[in-house]
Amino acid sequence: MSDERIAVQRKAAPLQASILVVMGVSGCGKTTVGTLLAKTLQWEFGDADTFHPPANVAKMKEGIPLTDEDRWPWLRAIAGWIDKTRSAGGRGVVGCSALKRRYRDILIGARTDVRLVYLKGSEQLIARRPDIRLLSARDGNTGIQLARANQPALILMDINLPGISGIEALKILREDPATKHIPVIALSANAMPRDIERGLQAGFFRYLTKPIKIHEFMDTLEAALIFGEQEIVQGR
Repeated sequence: MSDERIAVQRKAAPLQASILVVMGVSGCGKTTVGTLLAKTLQWEFGDADTFHPPANVAKMKEGIPLTDEDRWPWLRAIAGWIDKTRSAGGRGVVGCSALKRRYRDILIGARTDVRLVYLKGSEQLIARRPDIRLLSARDGNTGIQLARANQPALILMDINLPGISGIEALKILREDPATKHIPVIALSANAMPRDIERGLQAGFFRYLTKPIKIHEFMDTLEAALIFGEQEIVQGR
């Protein structure tokens, strides 16, 4: 009988994630989903907003948009938390917008055990209303152009937008006869009473704080749509 030699190669076991980065646009539920995910997995949760240096926090409270130069130390601090958690043998979940590839390069890089979870929360909530079509913009200037070109029934706007702040974008929309009638809803992680009051005084129709509450969000959409229709009928 011939001597048969059989070579068996085992498939490498898939590398398990030690860190999950929950990413997405403003209002998609990064903090809510990230917290629940960490609790379910019994992992540590890190909220990206807590990693901002004091200078960034001061800017955001004043409605001044952050530049990439402002974001680098913030992203490096999150990356430091990721590495510290990994080196200690722990596992964690962090909620962070991370919409630009160069941001994700800092957070993930060559870390093969760090994975992304991409949320589209606001879009999914709005999808509950088949009569509404969502147009998205990643910065304030693009959002203003979309508003002028499409005349939407309402606008959802993050206070801390890239390029220009939400308050600055609102001012431009209010000064334009073509968009001044459109109700604008603010979305923000700045939940202090003075932040909410400042936003409402600036002219936002409503000021919703994160994490977004589904029923409040849907009720606000309905109220804004009704208000917008009344503004058009009254010719304002």
